[in-house]
Formats: sequence, C-alpha cells, structure tokens
Amino acid sequence: MLKDKLILVLGASGLLGREVIKAIRDQQGNVIAVDLNTESLLDEYKNIVCHNIDITNEDEVKGLFSDDLNISGVVNCTYPRSSNYGKSFFDVSFASFNENLNLHLGSAFLVMQQSAAYFKRCKTPLSLVNLASIYGVVAPDFSIYKNTHMTMPVEYAAIKSAIIHLNKYVSEFVSDSDFRVNSVSPGGIFDKQPEMFLTKYKNQTHGKGMLLAEDVMGSIVFLLSEQSRYITGQNIIIDDGFTL
Repeated sequence: MLKDKLILVLGASGLLGREVIKAIRDQQGNVIAVDLNTESLLDEYKNIVCHNIDITNEDEVKGLFSDDLNISGVVNCTYPRSSNYGKSFFDVSFASFNENLNLHLGSAFLVMQQSAAYFKRCKTPLSLVNLASIYGVVAPDFSIYKNTHMTMPVEYAAIKSAIIHLNKYVSEFVSDSDFRVNSVSPGGIFDKQPEMFLTKYKNQTHGKGMLLAEDVMGSIVFLLSEQSRYITGQNIIIDDGFTL
C-alpha cells in the first residue's frame, strides 16, 4: 500500500514510532526517522535516514520541512512533556498545565502548520497522521485508576481533544484534496502497567484489553495510503469498544 512512498516519522524512537517504521517498511515504503536521539534506530534498521531534532524548537522543525524533502506522508508520534507532567488534577499548577500545552499541543500545531506550508510550496500530495487518544473523545473512567499510582493527566485530555479539532481546522483551511490531515485515537497501549489496572481496563473492552502498539498500525498505514484518498479531517478510534 505504501510502495516507494517516503514517510516522515516524528517521535520515531518511541514505542509507537518504532512500530510505525516497521509497518511502513513492511508495506515497501521508506522512512525518514526524526527524534531527539535516533542512534538506536541506526543500529536497528539498515539504510534508514535519521534526523535528531527537538520537535518543540520552531527553527529546527521549519528547517526539517525543506523543499527537497520529497515526502508523501507525515506521522506525528511525538509526546513532549515536562518533568511535572502527570500529576493528579488538584496537584497540577497553572504554570505546569500551560507548559505542557505549549510543549505537546504547540509542537503538534507547528508540525501541522509546516506540513501544510510544505504542501503549498511543493504541490505534491501529502497525508498527515496525528496520534490522538480516546481521552480526546470521551471523559476518563477514573475508576480504573483507583488504588494504583496512575492517573489520567488533565493536560493529556486537553491536548488530544485539541489535536482532533485541529485536524478539521487545518484540513479546511488548506482546502485541497491533495492535502489530508487525520488522526488515530488508540485506547490504552500496553507498557507494563500494574495488573490491577490492566484487569479493570480489560473489563471495559470487548475482551482485548490494552492494545499492543502493532494493533494501531493498520489504521495509520490506511490513512497514509491511496486507499483513504478522500478522507480528511477525521479521527479513527481504535479501542475494542472501550468508548461505547
């Protein structure tokens, strides 16, 4: 589905980013991998092009989207956050909330803006896929976090819901069938969470429970491919019924 397409993968060294690279290459596509540190990717993949940049640095992001990039797709898996990120609602300071919106939502805006600007300059079809979340669609079920050290950060909900709306805003602003921006909203991704949490979470699904990163890849590949040619401004929920 992605034969000979060149896809820019941001946040490529992370849990989802690595799976995105694998999925694109499995579909005979090529990857430009971007993260703060991509050294481990060079060891893992042969003949991969890597760039080390700070996704929250405007100059570095603008420099990345040069006219000779020659890409047909962008996947943004980045997840920048501060050291104070993830506290319980009443423990989140005003400054910390704003800082995390600036880092995560601000960088997502920057990627969307520069993807659109690249398309306008180069006039070649481009599909941008953002990573949102079910908690950008529905309110959290806080009961599944009870008696664990975990919570669902308020910053995360605000950021992911905003990204889903920005899909629509940017798509409508550019208003060209050759430029598409969509997102996927996964349910929880398994990453060695406490067993009590995993059990409660699974009870809210149709049996799968927490997803593996690979479970999200089919939708990302679909949105990057010609099979989704006229789908834009949309959000695909992948959660095995959690939000029903």
